[in-house]
Amino acid sequence: MSRLYVVGTPIGNLNDFSPRALQTLRDVDFIAAEDTRVTLKLLNRFNIKTPMVSYHEHNRQMRGAEILTRLQNGESCALVTDAGMPAISDPGEDLVRLVRENGIAVESVPGPTAFATAMAVSGMPSGRFTFEGFLSMNKRVRTAHLDALRAETRTMIFYEAPHKLPATLKDMLAIFGDREIALCRELTKLHEQVVRTTLSAAVAYTAEHRPVGEYVVIVQGLKELPPEHAYTLEDAVKIAKEYMQNGMSAAAAAKEAAAQTGLKKGEIYKQVVETK
Repeated sequence: MSRLYVVGTPIGNLNDFSPRALQTLRDVDFIAAEDTRVTLKLLNRFNIKTPMVSYHEHNRQMRGAEILTRLQNGESCALVTDAGMPAISDPGEDLVRLVRENGIAVESVPGPTAFATAMAVSGMPSGRFTFEGFLSMNKRVRTAHLDALRAETRTMIFYEAPHKLPATLKDMLAIFGDREIALCRELTKLHEQVVRTTLSAAVAYTAEHRPVGEYVVIVQGLKELPPEHAYTLEDAVKIAKEYMQNGMSAAAAAKEAAAQTGLKKGEIYKQVVETK
């Protein structure tokens, strides 16, 4: 029967692969894989012989149309990513949309998901959180993304590659100020590690130690103040100076402190300059 199955695969430990997921990969006509070389290792481990096609960021338009045609002709397909749930911060999202728009059924075969796994073991507040996925490699785009989250009160979850982690942490410290974070790496693997620390400590550590492994970075949201709290000029100046310690100019720091406290930027700036 024509159907697209969105199949979660292990994020590290192959024992997390569910019997239903295994059976689905055996039963479908073909598998659409992010990287066929990675998925082949998984298929070989469980002796699955189903043919594969590649579906990834660089061929999704052409290959998406091909997959749709095969589904329209009555075949079934399992969509998988290299690890975790497809279509979560992943080009599989486009394939799911395309298939649904053309009236073909989509069925989920759930499996491990890195951001939910990290949230569960981090000890960070989980009542409300926002998943922000991967940040851009472009510094301007990355800082704009983070700047839009400056006043976010929910816990924030990001994915990050090890070679980009030091720069990302520096940008977070400059924009968010020093907040609690959890660095979660190699989840479900032999060297799984979850470290609760602060952004400033993480920046200092990664400057001296090269990060290894894929990371989930969980960042404390902006603390909400009780309604009766009113900022004083002294509070605002303190906030501005914290921003300045992270490399921001006095004018920019005063502007940010004004936005956070509701006090006048000019008054904050004047006091900051006078007390330097």
